[in-house]
Amino acid sequence: TFEYGDLKISPNSADAESDVKVSCKVTNTGKYKGDEVVQLYTRDEVASVVTYDKRLAGFERVSLEPGETKTVVFTIKPRKNLTIFDKDMREIVEPGEFTIFVGSSSEATRLTGKLTIKSR
Repeated sequence: TFEYGDLKISPNSADAESDVKVSCKVTNTGKYKGDEVVQLYTRDEVASVVTYDKRLAGFERVSLEPGETKTVVFTIKPRKNLTIFDKDMREIVEPGEFTIFVGSSSEATRLTGKLTIKSR
């Protein structure tokens, strides 16, 4: 079994050209060594067009001994991870609020946070 905690989003407000670091700690709370695939998802809360409910933005497999904790760090690149096609089929990053999810699957997200993308 694994426990997630200490979600950090830095910076939590950025423009479409700036990388954003997302990190969390994962602890093996079980009796045996195990692997966990930590997954990062994003959701655009207010888009001008219909978008995915959650979109996979990264994942990392970590191997942990019983009681061991590791920090997992992801980089969100807005031009890569937060783009949508607008009504004119142009690929854009819209300013607004995004929810960040971290967990073992899209259904089992354990941590959530907010990221704001500012217009330039």
